[in-house]
Amino acid sequence: MARLHAACFTLPPPWSAQELAATQEGRFSFTLERPGGFLMAQVVAGEAELLTLAVDPGARRQGIGRALVAGFLAEARARGAESAFLEVAEGNAPARALYEGQGFAETGRRRGYYRGEGRQEDAILMGCSLA
Repeated sequence: MARLHAACFTLPPPWSAQELAATQEGRFSFTLERPGGFLMAQVVAGEAELLTLAVDPGARRQGIGRALVAGFLAEARARGAESAFLEVAEGNAPARALYEGQGFAETGRRRGYYRGEGRQEDAILMGCSLA
């Protein structure tokens, strides 16, 4: 998973194998996998957070991300979540369109949140109701 995450992210920086493993071991966390991609999330106190989503760059636009996000929403509901949220880099237009297509809307912004490689980018906060 770390190799795939590294192939997908530069800003924000990719997660290490240790960070991915620690996230998977979290009490409230869950991981969804499909050939060519994975998603990590957690549900705490009625809120679901999509922590990261990685789809192999060579396998994009084939429905993998859409299936993973739909699976996240279904699993979040099954775990009792009433709402879901995530953050995404402002410049990641394909991801933003994917999330909007699954019912997420922009709820806020963290200015200059992502920093690295001599640049910075805003994080767009997005959320949706699961009721």
